[in-house]
Amino acid sequence: MGKSLDLQRRVFLKSSGAAGAVAGLAGTFAAPGEAAAATPVHCPAGDATPPALSLGRLGTLRVGEPRSFHYPDARSPCLLIRMGMPTEGGVGPNQDVVAFSQLCTHMGCPVSYESGLRLLQCPCHYTTFDPERGGAMVCGQASTDLPRIDLRHDSKTDIITATGVNGRIFGRL
Repeated sequence: MGKSLDLQRRVFLKSSGAAGAVAGLAGTFAAPGEAAAATPVHCPAGDATPPALSLGRLGTLRVGEPRSFHYPDARSPCLLIRMGMPTEGGVGPNQDVVAFSQLCTHMGCPVSYESGLRLLQCPCHYTTFDPERGGAMVCGQASTDLPRIDLRHDSKTDIITATGVNGRIFGRL
């Protein structure tokens, strides 16, 4: 009777493992339209740094109210945020203005800024990024931080300019 019980247990465990593997694989494929927010963009190796893009005057930004823009091209939504306190990678007199790609590094769903939490959150798989720590992934499905948009602030004109991307935007090679 002991061998029969061991055999049944072994069959059960093998079946459970196989079912778990199938369920895990099924979870790696998005439902139709789930990641439609991102259209893969081919960037040939050796592309030059993207051109600078003026994002407006720092004085017009309100703390905690993100401003949308596209960079380095029209298929790359981004958020410009004035955090209200010195922040990693921040520009301006208070070093509190940062910008990030809006495409989650997990599957390209658009993240949004939650001002009450001071975090960027993805609604698709609940990944959370911290803009105060350079877009670091706090929790969720993503395996990399959110790409930070390099900024420059001209103190004479008060203009903020996007000058490059620090990290890999979802859908890019």
